[in-house]
Amino acid sequence: MTDKTLTPPPHVEPVVFTRDMLDWLPWIEPMAEKDMTERHLASLVDASRVKSPYFRLLARDPDVLEARTRTDKDIFYNPEAGLPRAERELAAAATSRLNGCIYCASVHARFAATYSKRVDDVQRLLDEGVGARFDERWDAIVAASVALTALPISFGPAHIDRLRQVGLDDAAIADLIGAASFFNWANRLMLSLGEPASPG
Repeated sequence: MTDKTLTPPPHVEPVVFTRDMLDWLPWIEPMAEKDMTERHLASLVDASRVKSPYFRLLARDPDVLEARTRTDKDIFYNPEAGLPRAERELAAAATSRLNGCIYCASVHARFAATYSKRVDDVQRLLDEGVGARFDERWDAIVAASVALTALPISFGPAHIDRLRQVGLDDAAIADLIGAASFFNWANRLMLSLGEPASPG
């Protein structure tokens, strides 16, 4: 089969940030499920991801996909010490909001709202952007995430000190840096390979 660029089918591309579930349409042909070898399937780590065109596209390079997925899962699902899950998701949502990745922001805003129970605050982040204000702890987490996303070299000791002042220890700070930095990269990957679509 020759490589080809895909033209997404007619769809409605979301133009505002939302917590709704969105579809994602690739610009490059994902692998067909029937063509995936055991190595490709193993690289998904989570077998259910075979239904996702995004992960089937990334599976074209299974070594990179497996490393990417294991890193992602360790940052967000490792419960041992560190930053609570809600605030890891907040960091990823703020990063995605700044980068303009409507799809990723929707995913991580849903998780941030679910785990924090602060639905209105998470919605305000989506509606107003990273300039929205919450409380000292969330403001410090968003500010650090924004610095890491906008210009990583602008993140420094002042951000660390502010995070410590609102109760984050070194493990929590490392988790925040991991979540924001990983999604700064992940947003760019997703934004380069396709576009979000409203379901239906």
